[in-house]
Amino acid sequence: MKKSIMILALILSVGSAFAQGYQFTDVKRLAATPVKNQASTGTCWCFATVSFLEAELLRTGKGEYDLSEMFLVRQKYMNQLQDNYLRRGKGNISQGSLSHTAINAFLQVGIVPEEVYNGINYDSERHNHGELARYLKGIADVAVELKHRSPEYDKLVKNLFDTYLGEVPEKFTYKGKEYTPKSFAASLGLNMDDYVELTSFTHHPYYTQFEVEVPDNWEHGKMYNLPLDELMETMNYSLDKGYTVCWDGDVSEKGFSHTNGVAINPEVAKTEDLSGSDRARFEGMSMTQRLEEVYKFERPYPEVMVTPEVRQQGFEKFVTTDDHLMHVTGIVKDQNGTPYYITKNSWGTERNTFGGYLNMSESYVRAKTIFILVHKDAIPKAIRTKLGI
Repeated sequence: MKKSIMILALILSVGSAFAQGYQFTDVKRLAATPVKNQASTGTCWCFATVSFLEAELLRTGKGEYDLSEMFLVRQKYMNQLQDNYLRRGKGNISQGSLSHTAINAFLQVGIVPEEVYNGINYDSERHNHGELARYLKGIADVAVELKHRSPEYDKLVKNLFDTYLGEVPEKFTYKGKEYTPKSFAASLGLNMDDYVELTSFTHHPYYTQFEVEVPDNWEHGKMYNLPLDELMETMNYSLDKGYTVCWDGDVSEKGFSHTNGVAINPEVAKTEDLSGSDRARFEGMSMTQRLEEVYKFERPYPEVMVTPEVRQQGFEKFVTTDDHLMHVTGIVKDQNGTPYYITKNSWGTERNTFGGYLNMSESYVRAKTIFILVHKDAIPKAIRTKLGI
């Protein structure tokens, strides 16, 4: 716990200096475990969800845990091989996935501490699944081509994961007590049925469940569909009540700058929304020049008013894409009173000067969220009633 407090103190000390000219004031800041590094892997889905579960353990007074992402990633790869084979090679065997994949793997095989299974059994200090993914695809393709999975196939799959990730322990000792992966998972006291995924799109009815149509939803997980304002209400309510949020969305926009510690969705077409000095400067600029000025990240600018229609258009034009999962741990406001969401990334602590965190603006989150994962109790009662949960 001391390490987490030190990390949080570091973030607090630099929180008002995110990017040049951005001045942030805390509204709500929740406890989280230290930032990790997914490195050269597409496993953000697991790092974000595990960080969320670790925060749940902190919230419920269970203490600080460092859980193994790669233990769940291994099971996910196994599940993908099965799914891809039965789909005759038309499945998704990429490295990506969504939060429910981590939860499903947790339910299947349990979990272990990071010190028991760090998932690096090759000559590297950091995770790198480039070679592993290529061999995985080769094994998958051959099985489909042969229309048969022999005992040798099973051995190859096991050996592949044992070679790159390490052998799975049947039993292990943690803090003087012996566990299996499932008994350790049970000891944490987390009920996976307590967690739900929420989204907001207009091409499906509100207050129903549907499968969000993104490639990484290869397990066909169903999410509850809310009006956009109610999705944001749920995020705010959750954080206010002490529950963190696992977030999935688009980070491919120029407004997303991990380096500068902010993600923004600026409105630069309307000069009347600008201050006097900014208005005078922007009047003589082309749209390209205005954007170049904004994306220097030197100060806050007015942001887009994101409606459900604007959001839907971005999704259907493939501008808003399913890129990355992160962990939202609080809310701040800038000097203009604009809310931002404190966001823990999984790109290590060296890639920006803010300890691996960034702040996403309300407009950015309204436009670029694909879904969120929350505890059921973090949903306002009136909304839960509408959803029937």
